[in-house]
Order: sequence, then structure tokens, then C-alpha cells
Amino acid sequence: MGKKVKWSWTSALVGAATATAAVALISVKPKDPTFHLIKIKLSSFKLKFPIIDTDLILTVHVTNPNIIPIHYSSTIMSIFYDGSLIGSAEVEAGSQCSRSCQTLELTARLNGVELMTHHAAKFFSDVAKREMVLDARVDIGGTASLLWWGHRFNVHVDSHITVDPVFLDIIDQENKSSLEVFLA
Repeated sequence: MGKKVKWSWTSALVGAATATAAVALISVKPKDPTFHLIKIKLSSFKLKFPIIDTDLILTVHVTNPNIIPIHYSSTIMSIFYDGSLIGSAEVEAGSQCSRSCQTLELTARLNGVELMTHHAAKFFSDVAKREMVLDARVDIGGTASLLWWGHRFNVHVDSHITVDPVFLDIIDQENKSSLEVFLA
């Protein structure tokens, strides 16, 4: 009546491995990377009374919790004080291995004209109480490669940082990042 099928352990193991790999790929959800400002260092201070232009080096610790490496393009981080854009920092293009951490040094320039013309009273008040609140925003785009597929992604980061404007110590910070992966 029926044809007898020959059993093969090799076929069974290949089928099980393929099914396990497919389930693992489908069930793995991308995780948001984390960003943490470690240190702020003054690199240049130019006083042209009443304007102060300042260059800073921001040391940022970045963690990629995902199982795939990423490559990202250069972008600009915007720095805000009391709702106004007062500076920017360049994020250079680079890459990061899967499940790894790295430290980035970003050169930031703060524009004293905006700070002193629109926020002088608040700035001097913050210096007196030694607590200044800054916000930063950046969108980082790139590709994440899994086997031979490259998927585009975008990470949006919002940071709310309280610093001591005298010694440039970081008092408190809250960083929120959201990852969007484009499958098409």
C-alpha cells in the first residue's frame, strides 16, 4: 500500500537546527542602546566681554545590548538650555560590536551669544546655586548586519543633564533612547 520512507538522523538534525534558528531570529527583539555621560572637560574658553564661547569634550559611555554589530553615520547632537539651542556636538561615524560597550569623546561648542543675550539672568542664578540643567537631543542612523542582511535603524536619544557650571561635575542625568529598525 504505502511506500516505506527511510529515516535519516542527518535530515532530522538539520531540520531541528533550521527550526531552532528560525525561532531564535524571529523571537529576538532589538533592544534600545544605552548612553551615559561620564565626564565634561573644558577644552577652550574664549571671553570677549560680554560673550563667552566655550568648547567642551563630552565623554559618553555607549552600550549596544543587541546580538548584532552596528555601523552608524555621523550626526550632530543639539544642546539646549532653558529651551533654547546653545550648542552642538559632532558624533563621528563609527561602528560597535554586538553586546559591547565603548567610550566616545564628543567635541561640543557652546554659543555664548545665545546664552548671554536671552538667558543671562537665569545663567548667573544657576552659577550662583551651582546647578545648571541642560537638554540634549540626537538622532543616529545606521545599519545593523545579520548574516548577509543589512537593516537600517534610527536611534533617538533625549538627555536631561544637571551639571555644576563651576566645576563641570555631572550632578544628575536621565537618558532615554528609542530604537527603530526598518525591515524593508
